[in-house]
Amino acid sequence: MAKVNFTAGRVANFQCEPGKSQSFLWDSGAPGLGLRVTAKGARSYMFQAKLRGEAIRITIGDPDTWPIDAPTDGKGNPVGKGARQEARRLKTLIDDGKDPRQVKQDLLAEERAVREARENLAREEQAKQQRESITLAKVWHAYVEDRTPLWSNHHIVAHRKIMQLGGNKRKRGSELTVAGPLAALADVRMCDLTMERVEEWAKKEAIARPSSARLAIRLLKACLNWCAQHPTFSSVVATNAAKSGKVREVLGKPKLRNDVLQREQLESWFAAVRKIKNPVIAAYLQCLLLTGARREELASLKWEDVDMRWKSLKLADKIEDFRMVPLTPYVMRLIASLPRRNEWVFSSPASESGRIAEPRIAHNEALVIAGLPHLTLHGLRRSFASLCEWIETPSGISAQIQGHAPQGVREQNYIRRPLDLLRMWHSKIETWMLEQADIEPCVNEEPVRLHAIG
Repeated sequence: MAKVNFTAGRVANFQCEPGKSQSFLWDSGAPGLGLRVTAKGARSYMFQAKLRGEAIRITIGDPDTWPIDAPTDGKGNPVGKGARQEARRLKTLIDDGKDPRQVKQDLLAEERAVREARENLAREEQAKQQRESITLAKVWHAYVEDRTPLWSNHHIVAHRKIMQLGGNKRKRGSELTVAGPLAALADVRMCDLTMERVEEWAKKEAIARPSSARLAIRLLKACLNWCAQHPTFSSVVATNAAKSGKVREVLGKPKLRNDVLQREQLESWFAAVRKIKNPVIAAYLQCLLLTGARREELASLKWEDVDMRWKSLKLADKIEDFRMVPLTPYVMRLIASLPRRNEWVFSSPASESGRIAEPRIAHNEALVIAGLPHLTLHGLRRSFASLCEWIETPSGISAQIQGHAPQGVREQNYIRRPLDLLRMWHSKIETWMLEQADIEPCVNEEPVRLHAIG
């Protein structure tokens, strides 16, 4: 194998011999260094040697990018890479019994491991900084968005109000919205949301609005439980900061509400409510008392859920998806007389949702006119349950009409009441209430024809 001293001219002028696929030119200046030129003109420096009796060949690189000898500094020391220096390095590895190819793979693997470790460390640091920057407001928004498909509209609104920052103009009136109880913790980082921090919050809220604070702590506890199962937020919630005995002690227990209409107050209440100028609100309040429904159940009643033929109402239920309740004669007359503006039975053109939104103002005014003590809308539901006792309505009947969960093994597993049985008792309840209010009951009365509002 003839060797020549590589020069730039010899390297540049060397060509592949005719009829061959490749030709080699070997350097006399570095052992094993050769120049390979293919028939198509591809050129490359390569190194060839024997390792453990086996010939190996390694490509060094293109002559256009690899000089024959590495350039030197002023003192004659090589600077950068040259084909001869690379060939000598490879020969040294061969002499030491090492396979340059394996050495290169090991070196690349080591570099890759170092690079991956550095990247993992950077990612961990970034994730740590991100976790430490996550606030309760961000978690709350993600929580509500994730659970919205499973919640009622009332529950969604409650979560938003609990966290609202306040200071915005109300839809009605000139007053600004008040910040929700959890607004004070909105900007707190999750890593700083400790039991001690929540306890300090509870002490302040207990003075101004303990009832709202108790609701807020229940919702916060549920949110943090959700975080513990979330792939992103589980790492930022070490413990549920809302599960604090001190917080429960500071906020106290809710007081039992006793607002309820007495039998002798029914006449004054009905008289005042029926005089409310808005017929939708007047009908809604009367239906709320006569059905014992929850305020949102009735407010979200749609025309498609009213069956005038079979005299039934389909109400969205808190326990089940829905429940069927009787459509009693007087309630049927009230509903049938309402304008059919949209899909909602108790519609409101001024409301963004298109249905009744805030009947409390009109109700409170009616109570003042009637000279009656304060009575909440939920107090009307409480009144229904209490007034049913006057005609000895079976507790299971009134509970089923109101949508209470069955109590006891018998109610849960054996009693299955048909709607006709509920209607019999519900009609008795309605008739008795109307008699106390000096209103003539509507017995088997056909409903007036519905009319649409253009």
